[in-house]
Amino acid sequence: MGAEQILIRRISLDEIEIFRRIRLEALHCEPASFASRFEDWVVLSDRDWRQRLHDPVFVAFDEDRPVGVMGLLRQHPAKMAHRATLVMVYVRASFRGTTLAGNLLDAVVDFARGEGIWQLELAVNVENLAASHFYHRHGFIEVGRIPSGLLDHDREIDDVIMVRRLRG
Repeated sequence: MGAEQILIRRISLDEIEIFRRIRLEALHCEPASFASRFEDWVVLSDRDWRQRLHDPVFVAFDEDRPVGVMGLLRQHPAKMAHRATLVMVYVRASFRGTTLAGNLLDAVVDFARGEGIWQLELAVNVENLAASHFYHRHGFIEVGRIPSGLLDHDREIDDVIMVRRLRG
């Protein structure tokens, strides 16, 4: 499957079923890749899901099926509003190794620039080497680590903090 037939777009507040489907798939299929747990999200009400869509969420579609997701959390204090955090990054396994993840990131970056965001930030667990390599290839640099950023069944896993400047 190639990424060339994929449509990527920001989903609306009314599209919670699409969001729920791809987010729960991500948490179920790749539990070690996220700070959130499937069990925490599966019980959310429609109102809670809709609330999470107030921040931009981009979904990649293969025909009408969601196959990737990427969210953006903008900082709200005036002195920090030029920054946003990349969250919920997931691409279905059958689309990895294509251009889909890069195209999804490009869509988010274009949106962020249009919103006046100068800097994207993210945290990736130190054990997720594929994700770290992807972010490096796309201009993110490591700026620090949070020791024991995640606890997974009593395992302490460091978070790697990465940044990509969109301006300057």
